[in-house]
Amino acid sequence: QVQLVESGGGLVQPGGSLRLSCAASGIISGTYSMGWHRRAPGKQRELVATITPGGMTNYADSVKGRFTISRDNAKNTVHLQMNSLKPDDTAVYYCKFERHWPSGADYWGQGTQVTVSS
Repeated sequence: QVQLVESGGGLVQPGGSLRLSCAASGIISGTYSMGWHRRAPGKQRELVATITPGGMTNYADSVKGRFTISRDNAKNTVHLQMNSLKPDDTAVYYCKFERHWPSGADYWGQGTQVTVSS
């Protein structure tokens, strides 16, 4: 059974940093994109950042220049380094593994709370 476990969330002051990690277990060998999404209170879930199997990255305009996504294929892990955090970044952050080969499948973590407040 596939399981994604996020860690690294918490409370931070505006301008601070956090590093989220997501480790997958039970996944089969294949080709995966990895990403982070978030859901703020009263809002729909939105894409934050993605990284392809080849390492190409994509970011939401609201986090460009502040967040960095990276992956460790050997450990089936994806990270999100978040700098210069703002109160608007407050949300539950979810990691996602999207399998492209040998067959399509999406896997989600349970979410980790990030709160940016003074």
